[in-house]
Formats: sequence, structure tokens, C-alpha cells
Amino acid sequence: MPIFYECQRCTACCRWPGQERLTAEEITRLAAFNGLSEAEFIQEFTRLRWDRGGLALQEKPDGGCIFLDGDDCSVQPVKPQQCRDFPNLWNFPGFEQSCRALPHLVGEEEYQRRIAEIKAKGNDRA
Repeated sequence: MPIFYECQRCTACCRWPGQERLTAEEITRLAAFNGLSEAEFIQEFTRLRWDRGGLALQEKPDGGCIFLDGDDCSVQPVKPQQCRDFPNLWNFPGFEQSCRALPHLVGEEEYQRRIAEIKAKGNDRA
């Protein structure tokens, strides 16, 4: 049986150093949500990706997400798909050591339904 992880919004994933890749649509949504033009948003909150293949969110000096505000995501309603996908559609070995997502054994049909919901949330605002 597949395991579906129910996010508890512990923000552990927001504190890991890494690269939050952004699509053009995500930049548009994040800029509007923050009351900025796309150019202003790009200048203030993004950087060139490591592979120079696009833009990523800047990080705080400690490696955490620039939009992490204490224990909350300041852009939760419009957060990038990469964030929405964790931990079910991407993770890494040992993520369970710090991520507090609750594992649930579910049937294949239920798992596919929940995964489809995660994917749809990123597309329903486009």
C-alpha cells in the first residue's frame, strides 16, 4: 500500500538549504500577492538558478526560505508548486527525521486522488 504524507506545516522543509525553482506563472502570482510588479519581485526575491536555467527564490542567510516568517509561510495561498509537492511528490532519504508529516497507509485509488489534489492546487490559480 502506498504511503501518503499529510503535511503538518511544521516548516522544516522551509528551513533546508536548497533551490526553490520558479515558473513564470509562479512569479506572476507571487508578485501580485506581494503587491509588486514582476520586475520588482524578481529584483527583490529571486536569484539565478545554479544551472543558470531560470530563476529561484533567494534564501535567508541560514539557507531558509525568504518567505518563512517565524513558523509560517507568508505566501501560503500562492506558494510554489515545488513546496506543495513536498513530501509526497519529492523528498530525499531521511526526510522523515525532521519533517513532521503524518504517514498514512492508503489504497492506490486514494493515493492517486490525493496526489491529483496536490497537483491541481498549483494549477487552479493560473
